[in-house]
Amino acid sequence: MSQFDRFISLIGEENFHKLSSKKVMIFGVGGVGGYVVEALARSGIENFVLIDSDVIEESNINRQIIATLDTIGKSKVEVMKKRVLSINSSAKVASIQKFYLPENSNEFDFSGVDYIIDCVDTVSAKLSIVSKAKELNIPVISAMGAGNKMDPTLLKVSDIYKTSVDPLCKVMRHELRKLGIKELKVVYSLEEPIKNNNRTPNSNAFVPSSMGLIIASEVIKDLLNKII
Repeated sequence: MSQFDRFISLIGEENFHKLSSKKVMIFGVGGVGGYVVEALARSGIENFVLIDSDVIEESNINRQIIATLDTIGKSKVEVMKKRVLSINSSAKVASIQKFYLPENSNEFDFSGVDYIIDCVDTVSAKLSIVSKAKELNIPVISAMGAGNKMDPTLLKVSDIYKTSVDPLCKVMRHELRKLGIKELKVVYSLEEPIKNNNRTPNSNAFVPSSMGLIIASEVIKDLLNKII
């Protein structure tokens, strides 16, 4: 019996094997991205490129699936890689402990990538990731703001130009227009952000994780639509 039998029964064995061969590139494996990787690994995806420069901190424990008292101080991408392999020992996981920025974009290998997933926080990095995906004609999805939110039921999948409420969406729409990018699939929240006097957004266990799971479902559905 395979650990994926119940999913195989859902989508069919041939489709599952085609899906498992797809290569996904995830930028950011924190509160949102970690759950994206988790769900994709549990859906049988076997080829991952994980990119994140951070190490796990105690403050990550409230929302990041890889953050525990035992992993504090460890590289996020290395801990995530180990977790993927504990789910599926056949997986191929490239872990890159580096921060992606426009000025170092040429240091990243996009060859053979079937889907790009943007779960980073920095606007300049998000814009560069999306631009690169569009340039290479690789499907891309972006996570919008998950901080200072309390209601996961207000998360939506949309094109960036049909979004509202979220301040990050507003910034992204403005900048994407200047780049001539006419569409971008995003997951965002219709919830008004809770006012926060801290520079760092406040967060919880359920909104980032829900956003990550929604993103993973969109990636799986999009990949299956290309296969079927």
